[in-house]
Amino acid sequence: MARWQAEWVAAQLRQRGIEVELTPITTTGDHRRGAIAAIGGEGVFTKEIEAALLDGRIDLAVHSLKDLPTAAAAGLCLAAVPERAPAGDVLVSARAASLDELPKGAVVGTGSLRRRTQLLHFRRDLQMKDIRGNVDTRLRKLAEGGYDALVLAEAGLHRLGLDQHIAQVLPWEIVLPAPGQGAMALQTRADDEPTRRVAAELDHAPTRAAVTAERTLLAALQGGCLAPVAALGRVEADRLTLIGRVLSCDGARRIEAAASAPIAEADALGCHVADALLTQGAGELIRAARESL
Repeated sequence: MARWQAEWVAAQLRQRGIEVELTPITTTGDHRRGAIAAIGGEGVFTKEIEAALLDGRIDLAVHSLKDLPTAAAAGLCLAAVPERAPAGDVLVSARAASLDELPKGAVVGTGSLRRRTQLLHFRRDLQMKDIRGNVDTRLRKLAEGGYDALVLAEAGLHRLGLDQHIAQVLPWEIVLPAPGQGAMALQTRADDEPTRRVAAELDHAPTRAAVTAERTLLAALQGGCLAPVAALGRVEADRLTLIGRVLSCDGARRIEAAASAPIAEADALGCHVADALLTQGAGELIRAARESL
C-alpha cells in the first residue's frame, strides 16, 4: 500500500474531526524482490497489515484493493471503498507515443502476467521483460535504457503527479485492468462497529458496486492475483456493466464476456460473467497459468 493512499484517507477523516495516527507497516511484497509468485503469491502486500489489525495495533487498514485477496480474512471486513481513481493502464515511453509506434521487437517492462498476455495478444513481436520496484525505480530503469517502454497503472502516476510521463492511456479493448485496480480498500475488524461507521463515510456506492462485481468474478474463476484475468465494472445511471477477460500465458488465446444488471445485483453479475467465461474455457487457461508459475 502506497503511503499517499493512507495519507489521503487520514486527511479525509481529519476533515471530519476524527483524530488519526499513521502507522507505517512494511509487507513481504515491499521488501522482497522477484516475481510475486516466488515470494508468496496472494496476500504478499496485505498479510502483515491484516495481522496488525487483528492484534489491535491499528484500527483501520488501507490497501490497494487489487492486492486484497477476494476471500476475507476471519474477523475482518471491507468497511469502505472510496471513489475510484482512473482504473486503466498506461504506456510510458520516450521512444513512442503509442503501442502501435513501438519499434518491432521493442522491450516492454511489466511484472504483471495480465498485462503481459494482453500486450502479446495485441503485438506478438514485443519482448516482455519483468520489472519490480516503486514507480520512481521503474522510471529510472526506463531512463537508463533497459527498456523501450513500461506499462503502469494510470492511478499511480496520476496520484504522484507524474502524468507527464504518460505516452498513451491504453484502450480497454487492448488492455483491460485488474479487478479492483485504481480503487482503495478500507478494512476494519468485523466487531469494531465505531470504526466501521467512521470508515463508511468514505464509501462510494458506484465504485463499491463495480469492484464487487469484478472481485466476485475473480473469486468465481478461482483466479487469484497471479492469473491472466482482467475485469472492469462501469456504472451508468442505475445499471452496472461488467466485462471480463482471460488469456493464455502466451497471449495467443483470449476469451471475453460481458453483461449488465442493476447495481444491487453486483454479486450475481460477477458470477454470471464468470460462468460465461468458464463455458468458453477460462478454467483451462487459468490452470495452465498456475502450472507455469
